[in-house]
Amino acid sequence: MWFLTPLLLIAVAWGSAALWFDGPPSRTAAGVAAGGFAIAGAAALALLRPRRNALLATTALVAAVVGWWLAIPARNDRDWLGDVARPAVATIEGSQLTIENVRNFEYRSDTDFSEHWETRHYDLDALSAIDLSLIYWGPTLIAHTIVSWEFETGPPLAISIETRKEKGEAYSALLGFFRQYELYYVVADERDVLGVRSNVRGEQVLLYRIEMPVERARALLLDYLREVNQLAERPRWYNALSQNCTTTIRHHVQAVGPSNPWDWRILANGRLDELLYERGTIDTSLPFAELRARSDISEKAKAAGTDPAFSHRIREGLPGFAPAG
Repeated sequence: MWFLTPLLLIAVAWGSAALWFDGPPSRTAAGVAAGGFAIAGAAALALLRPRRNALLATTALVAAVVGWWLAIPARNDRDWLGDVARPAVATIEGSQLTIENVRNFEYRSDTDFSEHWETRHYDLDALSAIDLSLIYWGPTLIAHTIVSWEFETGPPLAISIETRKEKGEAYSALLGFFRQYELYYVVADERDVLGVRSNVRGEQVLLYRIEMPVERARALLLDYLREVNQLAERPRWYNALSQNCTTTIRHHVQAVGPSNPWDWRILANGRLDELLYERGTIDTSLPFAELRARSDISEKAKAAGTDPAFSHRIREGLPGFAPAG
């Protein structure tokens, strides 16, 4: 049982952090709660005898905090930033898909934009392909992932799984592990959700065609949209480890197809394209390094700007994509 002590110390440290970040809004009260819990947990481990009682008491303290933390309710009624203010809602009648609150903003900067929320219509029978974007803003082991569905007519539909931030709130990787951000599915035009990253934030964007049967791509979109509708009614928390942009994609993929074995690159998702290449899920006709270099659409996106043909232009000449007809 010796190994339980370091595990419980880690759990006590986590519980203290949870009380500090997610506890009382007053910093004084949160500090008292976090400090008191840390002292109580450490004292129980150090002072109680026999050892079994120390472990049981500390476990009970941690369980109480975990129970409280899991019960913190997510909300839909906060004072949201403008770019996440409206949740999308999807309606399906036969093969006809209607989505309200599709985001198609015009950006002058990351915080200065003209809002355009649209209602769009898609024919699910006309769905033709599915693509994945990887976006790098700094550390190359971590990327943001966005899935796009292409149709025979009309622009692609892009969905980005993100945090829903309130006004005055910024994203923190540390806070992403706690109950600080609701989960939000950005349902958008690619000119918005890809263009803001390449053209406004100066991030690197790579785009890959995913080798997936159209029937499975359609099932994946429908599974996404079920979650979109559920979040509009019952909000959930984002979590940087278990409910992020890539682990949530894997959850949807698992729901509609064969098992997708776990790999460390699902968490270190900056290497996700390497994993997909090894599994034959993206084009393998080129060496991986060349495929990666040719899949970088950052400059194409900047050249396309706000052109209505943005999605067509960023795909021109990409490996694995059919030539323009």
